[in-house]
Amino acid sequence: MNSRERFLACMRFEPMDRAPDWEMGYWAGTLDRWHDEGLPRHPQGPQGLVPGAGVKGEGFPWRRGEPKDWAVHDYLGLDKGIEKIDGEWGVYPHFERRVLEEDDVNITYVAADGTVEQVRKDSSSLPHVLDWPVKDRASWEQLKAERLRIDITGRLSPEWPQQVAEYRERDWPLVIGGPFLGVFSSLRTLLGFERMMYAFFDEPELVRDILSHLTELWLSLFEEVLSQTDVDYAYFWEDMSFKSGSMVSPRIFRAFLLPVYQRINAFFREHGIDVIWTDCDGNILKLIPLWLGVGVNCMFPLEVHPGNDPVALKQQYGRDLLIRGGFDKFALWQGREAVLAELRRIEPMVLAGGYIPHVDHRCPALVPWDTYCYYVWEKCHMLGWPEDMIKAFPFYQHWQGR
Repeated sequence: MNSRERFLACMRFEPMDRAPDWEMGYWAGTLDRWHDEGLPRHPQGPQGLVPGAGVKGEGFPWRRGEPKDWAVHDYLGLDKGIEKIDGEWGVYPHFERRVLEEDDVNITYVAADGTVEQVRKDSSSLPHVLDWPVKDRASWEQLKAERLRIDITGRLSPEWPQQVAEYRERDWPLVIGGPFLGVFSSLRTLLGFERMMYAFFDEPELVRDILSHLTELWLSLFEEVLSQTDVDYAYFWEDMSFKSGSMVSPRIFRAFLLPVYQRINAFFREHGIDVIWTDCDGNILKLIPLWLGVGVNCMFPLEVHPGNDPVALKQQYGRDLLIRGGFDKFALWQGREAVLAELRRIEPMVLAGGYIPHVDHRCPALVPWDTYCYYVWEKCHMLGWPEDMIKAFPFYQHWQGR
């Protein structure tokens, strides 16, 4: 089976040769360490990454031109990964990057989405957002008229016709969605977290107008895209949970977010898309039944440490719930025994289908390369790779099962 066929069979509980072999990704510092410890560099590998930058693996939707891992993919023999439709679903045309302030330590600038960000010049931390484009009704109306017009002009890649032709022959999964396709997350991007949380109570009509307009925008854009190509699944990016639970109550979810999910997901289903997943870190236990109720049926990356147990969740929800991720990254720096125990714990789910195992977020720099090779070696056996194929991977020559 090819990567696309294997993914769809797994998600639909159909027979497959083995489970998909993907990883979510890595931090730049992780790859730097692994290169020092034996991972060969790749000529197409991303260059000049700042220490806090994330690098996408084969299991994370990749948009052409974004930083993507090639070294780990080739060396460990991972399956072909997921490609994301190359479109702009949010603020467009982009804001011009404009420096507002600069000193010896920091630089403050207007980013493409209209937020104001401050970053350290030594790249020792991630950007800190200071301001957001929607401050009141007037600024929303201006943004809506200027940069959220319901018009697909310019929102697709200049290579779109060529991409569509390639999609017809694809043997990898294709997805529609992305960072700005998120009900909660799009509000946060426009308003900022604190103002958004107050707005649910103080300015509910503004919130509803924003979400209503975004819904119409997304439906219009996706209708045009899906008239030219099919896709294999859709996804929302939300990140709406802390380590202890959801950032919003069920009441707020039902009052504001639910109508958007219902309309968008009904559209996806009408277009034959039966796998719809959300990217949300943190503890999502109380959100899962809400998402399932509006048609989101796959959870990713299912971080274990905040309290999400993939085994218990599959027992609770059965085939109604699809899962990607769920291998506790903490096991990777606790040694081989912990790695093997975690793999054995999730193995029954792999055999049952509807589950793609991989590390439950980007792999951190605490993980030694040798331990990661051991994890991949054992995971390949669990997924069902034939022994002769595993031994043919380049990493086996380095590691040789030791």
